[in-house]
Amino acid sequence: MNPLLSIARLSAWNRRSTLVWVVLSLALATALLWTLERLRHDIRSSFSQSVSGVDLIVGARSSPVQLMLFSVFHIGSVPQSMSMDSVRALAQHRSVSWVVPLSLGDSHRGYPVLGTTPAYFQHFAYGDKQPLAWQQGAVFAGTLDGLYEAVIGSEVARKMGYALGQSITLGHGMDDHGHGHAHGHAPASPASPSHDDKPFKVVGILAPTGTPVDRTVHVSLQALEALHLEWVAGAPLPGGQIPADQARKFNLEPQAVTAALVGLKTRAAVFNVQRFVNAYEAEALIGVMPGVALGELWAVLGLGENALLAVSAMVAWVSVVSLMAVVLAGLNERRRELAVLRAVGAGPSHVLGLLTLEGVWVTGAGVVLGVLLAQLGMALAAPWLLQGLGIRLQMSAPLPAQWALLAAVLLAGLLASLGPAWRAYRLSLADGLSPRV
Repeated sequence: MNPLLSIARLSAWNRRSTLVWVVLSLALATALLWTLERLRHDIRSSFSQSVSGVDLIVGARSSPVQLMLFSVFHIGSVPQSMSMDSVRALAQHRSVSWVVPLSLGDSHRGYPVLGTTPAYFQHFAYGDKQPLAWQQGAVFAGTLDGLYEAVIGSEVARKMGYALGQSITLGHGMDDHGHGHAHGHAPASPASPSHDDKPFKVVGILAPTGTPVDRTVHVSLQALEALHLEWVAGAPLPGGQIPADQARKFNLEPQAVTAALVGLKTRAAVFNVQRFVNAYEAEALIGVMPGVALGELWAVLGLGENALLAVSAMVAWVSVVSLMAVVLAGLNERRRELAVLRAVGAGPSHVLGLLTLEGVWVTGAGVVLGVLLAQLGMALAAPWLLQGLGIRLQMSAPLPAQWALLAAVLLAGLLASLGPAWRAYRLSLADGLSPRV
């Protein structure tokens, strides 16, 4: 069998000017399938590991997926808030262990600003219930004395070059891409919606987590109230600016928040507390289990994922068919070559094996090149995906599904090679020596 393998490899190499395009098309199809499967796995993994140990996410009644995406991943928006009275009532439920309110709406240079309490850093977890850790510093005080203190994620610190003691200002709204700034940078224009009059001091930098926490600026709920004392309907009152020090004299207890993270004393009580939330009479609320909401999200995205995989599979099939077409088209030109092989002792099974192995060689070369292209592309795109979308690509061993896709492409190439090989098998020695003109 070794001589036959060598002959098949050399024969394919001799016709490389034609087969190289087949190899390239197979490589692109393989790269698409390989990359899509890795992206699908890692996107789901990134989302699933972004929050752990939270039994319910509670907010104003809306879509469960919408509430989870905004409160945990800071994607999209939630049209309404929930009152702090509801948060306090929820905290008093006998099955509730802890409640952490969240308030979103501002940003700093494109990074979301999250208003919360010091308990957030105690209860929030990610991955396999891993707690947040500190790279430097500590949590903000959460008192009036430490009103203008901020804790930033690792990516914010790294990308912006921030360190402990850095003074930063926040921008109004979630679409700020330059209004909030660090002192020493150019300030925003006077007409820009920003909070330049109330700078914050960075007192803590969180260790990397690979979750949206890395791209978030954390402040206290009272700090957010202080920022918006002179704001009405999203715009500052003319001539109503309140100095930073004077803001401490006002009542800064928030009246409403975006959502609340809830931890229960026992997981068995989750449905009981969820019913309590959904039937709450004071206002329309919804309790969302993160795992269930993610399941709904994957159900929606599954159609798109399957469509992309189907398109990639069609590209692979077209490439395999082109391989069969190229081999068939060149078969008439090779009839004398095959007849000579028969004349020197090669049997019909050798001819069948030769053309089949050629197809496998070409398919294998396309698959190997496609995997290399996919790995290179993912390595180059990984930093951008992490920064822009928070998706951490795992450059690890191939997934079982990826191996299955490669096996499917190789099998398809083998089957496509059998057609031309079977035709060559049936060619007689006399037909090869006396071809029709």
